[in-house]
Amino acid sequence: MASGDDDDPIIQEFDVYLAKSLAEKLYLFQYPVRPSTMTYNEATHLAAKIKPKQQKVELEVAMDTMSPNYCRSKGEQIALNVDGTSCDESNLYSVKMMDKQTLTSIQATTDTSRYAVAVIRKGEIHLTPLQGILQMRPSFTYLDKADTKHREREAANEAGDSSQDEAEDDVKQITVRFSRPESEQARQRRTQSYEFLQKKQAEEPWVHLHYHGIKDGRSEHERQYLFCQSMGTTESTELVKTPSEYLAMLMPPVTEEKVVKPTGPSNVLSMAQLRTLPLGDQVKTLMKNVKVMPFANLMGLLAPGTDSTSVLRCIQQVAMLVQGNWVVKSDVLYPKTSCSPHSGVPAEVLCRGRDFVMWRFTQERSIMRKEVAAVIKLPPEDVKDFLEQMAVPRVNRGWEFLLPSDHDFVKKHPDVAQRQHMLWLGIQTKLEKVFGFSKEDFAPKKDSQADPVHVSGEQRLKSARDGARDNQASLQRDLDTRRKGSAPKASAGANAAASSSPVCVKQEPLSDSEELMDTSDALPNGSLNGYPGSPAGSDPQNGHAAPRPELQDFVRSTFRRHYVLTFSEVKRHLNLHLASLPPGHCPFGAVPDRALQDAILLSQCRQIPVPFPPQIKMASDEQKVYALWESGETFDRYRQILFELFMKNYRVRKNMVLSRLTQELGDNVTKSDVDRLLKDCCTTQGGMWYLKGTMQS
Repeated sequence: MASGDDDDPIIQEFDVYLAKSLAEKLYLFQYPVRPSTMTYNEATHLAAKIKPKQQKVELEVAMDTMSPNYCRSKGEQIALNVDGTSCDESNLYSVKMMDKQTLTSIQATTDTSRYAVAVIRKGEIHLTPLQGILQMRPSFTYLDKADTKHREREAANEAGDSSQDEAEDDVKQITVRFSRPESEQARQRRTQSYEFLQKKQAEEPWVHLHYHGIKDGRSEHERQYLFCQSMGTTESTELVKTPSEYLAMLMPPVTEEKVVKPTGPSNVLSMAQLRTLPLGDQVKTLMKNVKVMPFANLMGLLAPGTDSTSVLRCIQQVAMLVQGNWVVKSDVLYPKTSCSPHSGVPAEVLCRGRDFVMWRFTQERSIMRKEVAAVIKLPPEDVKDFLEQMAVPRVNRGWEFLLPSDHDFVKKHPDVAQRQHMLWLGIQTKLEKVFGFSKEDFAPKKDSQADPVHVSGEQRLKSARDGARDNQASLQRDLDTRRKGSAPKASAGANAAASSSPVCVKQEPLSDSEELMDTSDALPNGSLNGYPGSPAGSDPQNGHAAPRPELQDFVRSTFRRHYVLTFSEVKRHLNLHLASLPPGHCPFGAVPDRALQDAILLSQCRQIPVPFPPQIKMASDEQKVYALWESGETFDRYRQILFELFMKNYRVRKNMVLSRLTQELGDNVTKSDVDRLLKDCCTTQGGMWYLKGTMQS
C-alpha cells in the first residue's frame, strides 16, 4: 500500500487451488419451501434419478407416518384416491397410506460460470465449479393421478350405461388425410412449440441413482475429490493483475437478462394496455381481433375525444369497406411469411381467396359456399374460415353478411365510399385475371332484400354506359352527315352536341374492359376527362386526342419501377393511383384504352410480341406486353437483349440469357448482372423464366 496508514491490514493469506475432479458432476441443491433448520439429512431417501442433459432431478423421500404432526385419515384418503381399492404392484402407496413424497427440481439459473464450491484446509482454498444449481420442491403429480382415476371410473360407468341401451355399435365415418410436405418455416414453428419441447424433454431417459447419506463412507470418499488431487505437480504462476482487475475477474458486472413478457392469446385484449398504443396500432389490433365492425362501434371502443378523421385515415390502411362496414384486410390476417393452420396453403393464395369472398359480399347480401369454393379452389376448411369471419349461415340462403348495411356511414362519408369503390374495382380486375371469371357471372339477383347501395350503383353505371353508347351512335351519324358539308361545322356541331348532352361521349366505342369510365368524371366545356373534344386538342397523325402530360408522367414513373407490365396491369396500377388521390383531385379522370396505349408508347416503351403457344388461353390484355426500352441507363442494353429473346419464345432458361448477354456484350457480364436483370423483368417457375405477367397461375 502506498499510504502509511493502513486501516485494512492483511490478516491471513491462502493459496487457492482449482479442483476439477467433480467439475461436471457437482450440483447445489436448494430447498426454498423448507426451513433451514429442517433438513432432509436424517430422512430416508427411497429413490433418486436424474436427466443429465436437462439437469432434472427427482428424489423420493419417506414420510414419518408415526409423527404426531401427521394426519393419518388424510394420508389414507389420498392413497385411496390415487390407487383405489385394488392391490397390485402399480400402486403408488403400497401400505394404503401416503407414506412418501417426491421432490422435483427446477433450475435456479442457467449460467453457473460464476459459482463454485470452496473448502478450506490448512491455509488452502480448493474451488470446484458447479455444474448446476437446482431448487427442490414437492411434486403433486399424485393429485393428477387421482384425477385421472376419477375420470376413468366415470367413463366406465357411462360406457356401461350406454352399452345396455344400444344393441350394436354405431358405424363411425373415418376421414383420411394425407400430410403435405413440411416447409422450412413450418418446421421452425413446430420445433419451437411448447408441445415439441415437452416431447423432446420426455424422450431423454431417466438415469437411476443410489442415494448415500451425509455420514455414509461413500459420501466421505467423494468429498475428498473437492480437494485438488495434483497439488505437487502443478506449477504456480504469479498473479500480475491489479487488485481492481482481479476483483473484476472474480465478480464480473451483472448483465441484466432481457425478460420476454409472455403474450396473451390473440383474441384477448386489455383495453387499458390497448389505449397506450399509437392510434394506428389500436385500430389494427381491434380490427384484427373483431374482423368486421361498423365505424360507430370502432369509435366507441377508442378513447373518448379521438378525432374521427384520424381514425378514418387509419382504418383505410388495415380494412376495406363492405356494405358500409369495415372488414379487416386479408394481408393483415395472413402476413407473407404465414400459412393456413388447416391446410398449409401459403398466405398469398389465402389472401386472394379471402379477397374474392369479400368482393362477393360487396355485390350481394348472401352467397353460396359451393359457388365460392368452385372459383377459389381452396380446401373446405379455409373456405369455411373465410365465411365464418364475416358471415353467418342461413337456412336455404347460404351465408349472409354478418352486419346490416350501414347506409348512414356511406351518406356521411361519400368521399371515403367512392375511394373504396375505386379500390374494389382494382381488386376485381386482379381477381378476374387470377380466377378467370367475369363479374357478369355473379350478377346480383333481383331480391327485395338485396343491398340498395351496391346494387343500385352497378345499375346506374350500366345505365350510364348504355346511354353513352346510344348517344355516341346518334352523334356519330350526325357527324357523318355534317362531314359531307364542311369539316369545321362538323367539329362545331360535335362540340355543341357534346356540351348540350348530359352525358359526355368519347370518340371511340365503349368497352367493358375500361374500368375507369364513369359519367361522373366528365369535365365541362366539351372535354371528356381532360381529353379535349375540339380539333385543337387532337393529334392530327393519330386522329384522336393526345395523352395529357400528367398521364404520361404516371406511365413513365410506373415503368421505371416495374420495367415490364401487361396492359391490364397498367390499368390496374392506374386504378389504384386514382383511388389513392385525395377526394375531388382527378388529374386525368377516365382514360380510354387508346390514350393509355399512346402514353405508354410515348414513354420510351415498346410492345413485346411474345409468341404464346395456341394452347395457352389468356385474355387479350394479358397478351399485350409492354416494356421499358430506353431509360437513359447503361443497363438498357441488357434489357433490350432480354426482350429480343422473348420475341422468339415466351419462356427462356437462365443459361440461355447468360450466353446471349456474353455473346453481345463480351466477358464483362457478371452473374450479379444476370440475377438483377431476371429479378427486374421476369418470374420463374419450374426452372424456366417468363416475362412478368405472362406466366399463367
